[in-house]
Amino acid sequence: MESSLRTYRVADFFFTVEDLPFAPDNLQPFLVPDCDGEKIFSLRIVKELPQCDCDLIYRTSEEPGFPVISLFQLTSGDYFFEVQPLPGKPVAGRMAVDKDFKTAKMVLCGTSDRYALNSCLMLLFTFSSASKGALEMHSSVVTYDGRGFMFLGKSGTGKSTHSQLWMRNFPGTELLNDDNPIVRLLPDGTVRVYGSPWSGKTPCYKQKNAPVGAIVSLKQAPYNKITKLAVINGYACLMESASSFRPFKHLADGWHRTMEGICAAVPFYRLECLPDDDAALLCNKTVNGKQNPA
Repeated sequence: MESSLRTYRVADFFFTVEDLPFAPDNLQPFLVPDCDGEKIFSLRIVKELPQCDCDLIYRTSEEPGFPVISLFQLTSGDYFFEVQPLPGKPVAGRMAVDKDFKTAKMVLCGTSDRYALNSCLMLLFTFSSASKGALEMHSSVVTYDGRGFMFLGKSGTGKSTHSQLWMRNFPGTELLNDDNPIVRLLPDGTVRVYGSPWSGKTPCYKQKNAPVGAIVSLKQAPYNKITKLAVINGYACLMESASSFRPFKHLADGWHRTMEGICAAVPFYRLECLPDDDAALLCNKTVNGKQNPA
């Protein structure tokens, strides 16, 4: 009988999923035969979870068009999550997690199973890797000339458009991830960006990585201008774009250490721009050191 336990490698971390009733396409590139490194968490799909007393400690803002995630804490100190694809929609998944975010059980409610699974996997990955130099970012990333270039900004800023402009104008440019890459501060102080099974609306799931060449924060403007940022401003950009939950102090401490190390190792830029080829040309020349910032 085929084993119901699947092992995945994302950003060189391993995790397992047991009794999954389907095989999501986005996870396939990350499937590996076994775990030959540290396993950061395990998730088991179950039919039901026991009833227990718990207190709501956090819920995302219920903005139209955005998912809702609710976090509860049990009297034992463990946690319980509920995920909804949109405000007012039925709960798609429920997950019980131990207080160290290492072991989890999840119920799929049958309404949006793939959304629920991916949401819970992203939560587990973010929390269990917090002390290991990893950040899950809201970013579009391309690789060019052997390096990764990360474009940050609020939803609707034009991150995906800017990545497309790079691919159109610079031969050899490849989209690594369009929404949720993983960036890691490695023990030797270098910074690498990794593809992940989560990429928003763009199906870009790649088991690839590259050293980070630069991180660029985008802002819409009626002109094109790029400025190199001071370390403190780069830190603020990371804070805005990294998936994290700061009320957990021990996790927040790990994320802050990672951000500090990234800011010390990687140049940050602010690109005020139009969604045009000239913006991509200016950005590319600047971050590659071929032109002084305006």
